[in-house]
Amino acid sequence: MSKIVHPYAHRLIILRDWKSRWFALDKKYKDYLKGDVLLREYLTKKLRGFYVSSIEMERSPKSTKIIIRTSRPGMIIGRSGEGAVKLKQDIIRTMKKMKVSVPEELKVDIVEIPVPEADAAIVAYMVAEGLEKRMPYRRVMKQTIEKVMNARGVQGARVVLGGRLGGAEISRGEELKRGSIPLQTFRADIDFAREKAHMTYGDIGIKVWIYRGEVFAEKKAVK
Repeated sequence: MSKIVHPYAHRLIILRDWKSRWFALDKKYKDYLKGDVLLREYLTKKLRGFYVSSIEMERSPKSTKIIIRTSRPGMIIGRSGEGAVKLKQDIIRTMKKMKVSVPEELKVDIVEIPVPEADAAIVAYMVAEGLEKRMPYRRVMKQTIEKVMNARGVQGARVVLGGRLGGAEISRGEELKRGSIPLQTFRADIDFAREKAHMTYGDIGIKVWIYRGEVFAEKKAVK
């Protein structure tokens, strides 16, 4: 059997929580699941370039809460909150178009990420942005990994590129690693993300692993 596991799924419940948090039965479950998948796809596409780390959803019988984690909340919120209001209207319009049940109350929370260099999804987008600007891929990898290693709390990082690097005819892979990345350790806080850089000659795949140290349960105060 292969030993390859997804760093996020591997640590669910132990260190990570689900990205969709709700409970439903029979027909509602199917409707909620379809809504989550389609809405997440739509928001990922729409908010590309806004340095979004993750999109989480929480549902109750009457309300839905969408939590968008980003390193640049001002870009999404806009001047005096215009962007956030427009985004909420777009989400409701899209839900109706997709024929997904629209909740009575929809709430969009935009949460700021304090250290973007320690977040794999944002780092992967930074690499993609550099490649799309036609910068040399080796320089992009080296600069990015140095930024990540200088961030607070980061103990290891790995960046892997795959595709027609530098516009070459034959696709290949390139990897750069600093520090340690203990993938099999459950208590190791490893953030992982995939991204694509859209080039004129095809897409380049990007994978990023960031190791932020081990997480131990807090010792309960003894009376």
